[in-house]
Amino acid sequence: MQIYGVQEYRLTGGKGDGMRMYRVRNAKGLEFEVSLDRCADIPTLWLKGSNYAYIAPCGYVSPQYYDSKGVGFLKSFTAGFLTTCGLTAVGSPCVDDGEELGLHGSISNTPCENASHWIDDDKIYVKVVIRDASLFAHQLILEREYICPINENVIYMKDTIKNIGSKDSPLEVLYHCNMGYPLLTENSLVTVPSLEVTSRDAHAEEDIANCLNMEKPQSDYVERCYYHKLVGDTCVSIKNPDTGKGLNMRFNADELKYFTEWKMMGEHEYVLGLEPGNCTPDGRNVMRERGELKILKPGETEVYHLTFEFTEDNKC
Repeated sequence: MQIYGVQEYRLTGGKGDGMRMYRVRNAKGLEFEVSLDRCADIPTLWLKGSNYAYIAPCGYVSPQYYDSKGVGFLKSFTAGFLTTCGLTAVGSPCVDDGEELGLHGSISNTPCENASHWIDDDKIYVKVVIRDASLFAHQLILEREYICPINENVIYMKDTIKNIGSKDSPLEVLYHCNMGYPLLTENSLVTVPSLEVTSRDAHAEEDIANCLNMEKPQSDYVERCYYHKLVGDTCVSIKNPDTGKGLNMRFNADELKYFTEWKMMGEHEYVLGLEPGNCTPDGRNVMRERGELKILKPGETEVYHLTFEFTEDNKC
C-alpha cells in the first residue's frame, strides 16, 4: 500500500457509522472509494489530490436510513462520483403495473453480499455481488467488477445483471455520475457528441441552447435536464482548462441507449450529472407507455460497460 493497493476500513460517527469501504489507490495519483454497503458505488474520487466528485449535503448515509417513499431517496443521496439507479425502477416516483415506486430505485442503498479485491498483471481488481430480490417479485443479481491499472489513470467498470427468478422482470439502470468542484466550474468545457438534444421539461427548454455551457453557482437555481441521442462507441468529456484536469467517459450507446445531462448550478448544490443508462429518468410507467421498457426474462443476462479516463492534458 506504500505506492498502490486497496485499504479496507469502516466509517465511524453520524449516519455513515459502520459502513464498509475500500480505498483504491494506483501509482499514478488516482484514488477512489468503493462503498460496499451502497452497491459498490464510488462516493469520492481524486486525481493527484484534486477532487472530481460532488458530495451532497447528507454526506455518507448507511442504507438503514433509506426512505423508499416518493423522493425520500434524496435524504440518503450522497451523489458522489457514481450512484447506481435501478435495478427495476429509475427516475420520478410513480405507480407502474400496480407497484408503487420511489425515486431512482433501491439498488444504491443495497449492501454487497460478498466483495473481494486483488492485484494481478499490474492491475487492481475489485469484484462484488449485489442481490436485488424479493419473494413473489423480481429476483436479480448484479455482479460488478472494477479494473484499475496500476500505471494508468483509468477505471474499467463492468456490470453483469442476471434474472435468477422464474418471472419476467423490468430492468432499468442509470449511472448517475456527478461532477463537482474544482473539476466543475463556469470555465469547464463539456463535450457530448449528440445527434439530437431534447429537454425534459419547459423550464429546461428555455435554455437548451446553453445546455453544455457551465455557469457560476447561483441562488435559487432550478435544475435542468437534457436528453442527448448518441450512437455507437462514444466519448463524453468534461475538462477544466484552468487546472488541465479532465474526465473522458467512454461507453457504447447501443448498449446504454439513453444519456441524461443533469445541470444543477445552485449555490452549495453545484453539480453536473453525466448519466448513461438504459432508460430516461421520467419514471418506469413512462418508459412502459412508450414501449421502451427493458424486460429481462428468466435466465437472461444483460451486461453494461463504462470506462472512466482521468486526464491532465485536456485531451479526449
